[in-house]
Amino acid sequence: MPLLIENHKIERTSTTAEFFAKYPLLQENAEAFRAKALVNVDPKCLLYVQQREFAATTPADNSVSVIGSDDATTCHLVLVRHTGSGAACLAHCDGSSTWSEVPLIVKAVTTLSSQTKEGRLELHLVGGFDDESNTSHSLSLSLLAAFQKQKEDIHLVTCCITELNDILTEGIHRPVVYGIGVNVKTGEVFPASFPCRGPAEELRSARTFTGGQMADIYDSSKQQVKIGPCKWSPNRDIKFWLTQDDDTILKYLSTSPLAEPPHFVPHIKTTIQFLLDHPNPDSLFQKGQPQQFRRTEQGDWERVA
Repeated sequence: MPLLIENHKIERTSTTAEFFAKYPLLQENAEAFRAKALVNVDPKCLLYVQQREFAATTPADNSVSVIGSDDATTCHLVLVRHTGSGAACLAHCDGSSTWSEVPLIVKAVTTLSSQTKEGRLELHLVGGFDDESNTSHSLSLSLLAAFQKQKEDIHLVTCCITELNDILTEGIHRPVVYGIGVNVKTGEVFPASFPCRGPAEELRSARTFTGGQMADIYDSSKQQVKIGPCKWSPNRDIKFWLTQDDDTILKYLSTSPLAEPPHFVPHIKTTIQFLLDHPNPDSLFQKGQPQQFRRTEQGDWERVA
């Protein structure tokens, strides 16, 4: 079934500019979303999603109130939510495998909503900007096309992507919104930043850095984060990057060097050092099992023995 706007089937377009011109309501909704206040999310209620990860849960979850992700420049943050069950899935997509990722996101929500008769699936897309390489434009069009191919009716509510998420400052294009959160209790979606990106932030970054594919990181039935097991090969050559200046790292390891947040380079260096410290990932996964984390009464994630 089609992707819908105001209950009307969306028509395919060849450019994002043509798409937004055809559907002015999306421009209005994007403007309203950009104008929302930025929320700095409390880590004690947060389930954070890194690049090439997704996570889904329902309002019944006692461990998670907000699912969130940020640091999206050319990447897009994809949220599907069922209005009846309240089930929500947030993914951080970078275009590595869009056509296989979108069905996983939709299935995560429909599975958690299988007992719900009322309600509909709603889609919120945020991210990208008017970058020189048109990476954002390509990902925007791919995501829209992939959602149009799903068998379920999906209603596009927020589409704050690419040129609708672009700001020009001192001659440089940047995203307006880098991160979003969804309150799984109320369904509210909002621009967000996150002081904490755990648990296992370095391990998860290493998985993505070494080519790991889109991964489901949360078991809502157990209310536990699960990471891995991961695979990568020892590579001492990456030590080279630790000696390089910030501009070189941005030039070669970012899709948008001028638009990255200030912590991008330190984050890359920390990830590389983690890979150098753990050349064999098998040592991180006891008996080949995932690392699992549960929420403590204090609100922290602790590893399950």
